[in-house]
Amino acid sequence: MLQTYTLKMPQAVFGGENSLDQITTVLKQRNVKRAAIFTDKGILATGLFSLPEEAVKAAGADYYILSDIPAEPSYEAVQNIVDEYKKSGADIIIAVGGGSVLDAAKLASVLVTDEYGVKELLDNPLLAKKCVPTILIPTTAGTGAEVTPNAIVAVPEKELKVGIVNDHMIADYVVLDARMVKNLPMKIAAATGVDALAHAIECYTSNKANPFSDTFALEALDLIFQHIVAACTDPSAMEAKNKMQIAAFYAGFAITASGTTAVHALSYPLGGKYHIAHGVSNAILLAPVMRFNAPYCEDRLAIAYDRCCHEEKKEAITDKEKAEWIIKKIEDIVKELEIPTSLKEFGVPKEDLEGLVEAGMQVTRLLVNNRRPVTPEDARNLYLEIL
Repeated sequence: MLQTYTLKMPQAVFGGENSLDQITTVLKQRNVKRAAIFTDKGILATGLFSLPEEAVKAAGADYYILSDIPAEPSYEAVQNIVDEYKKSGADIIIAVGGGSVLDAAKLASVLVTDEYGVKELLDNPLLAKKCVPTILIPTTAGTGAEVTPNAIVAVPEKELKVGIVNDHMIADYVVLDARMVKNLPMKIAAATGVDALAHAIECYTSNKANPFSDTFALEALDLIFQHIVAACTDPSAMEAKNKMQIAAFYAGFAITASGTTAVHALSYPLGGKYHIAHGVSNAILLAPVMRFNAPYCEDRLAIAYDRCCHEEKKEAITDKEKAEWIIKKIEDIVKELEIPTSLKEFGVPKEDLEGLVEAGMQVTRLLVNNRRPVTPEDARNLYLEIL
């Protein structure tokens, strides 16, 4: 019997040169009178905000700016933002930022109601219903938040990050304009880029992998392997930056059709308790978890090698050798981008090990996707490897 699988997409995706101009077209078509623009202080400080702002002005629409969005916010912080948004009287949401900004905007789009709040969605995400259309404009090439139905929030009382997943949070419109990532600092570009790498390889090796997700995951992985280093280290490499934007978007599509695995599951406690950036915690765990998983997905990693290895003379012959090449490639990228590979520099003590294991094992939504079952002892060993 054939398995069933689904791919749900935004209504429209705009990419390429000057694609931000499409915002004006959308607002005019929808007869938007007032827009709420979600962003953060960092975007405002860099001057990036002026590009989408001009597109809104060109449409003749009034707008209200919400910029008090912290990085990787708690559910309480998001609720505060939503409450502020409700006062704006806006009839469309435009989000300009990284994953945290986009996730907050997605949540706001389903929370213009008194029937439920963010806290209720933590317990029952299916309560969410789309209340207002969204235009999402990523300023990083990594999280894929612009295309997924997911929103990640911190739950301080559990020292954990939790994903709220509901199809109503899929964006109505997405704009991928490379100008928005042109001057992204290397540290942020690297962390978010490796986050996209994790999305691609995890979704491709997930229990939920299927023909839809495979198509996007493999293309994303190939693009990332080829372009991530230049995109992060060379400010003038606009073609590489554009390719990374597309790759991150494709990897986000893969999440929508498939799902991430133990890398993300075990990384959530690192962000929830120690406030380690999401992309960094994924980068620290990515190679160790993939090495742990390799015996259960060597065939998939071998296909990835055949697609993504562009060396003139391919040395790997067996599936095992091909899998090892993929994992080594991941390690080399993390090293070249100067991302930490252990928790030592974040001051995580070994005494916290059991708490990490307990929190990580709670993320069953993602652990069930892992091809190799993860026991508490397995999680303990994986955390020990990076402590």
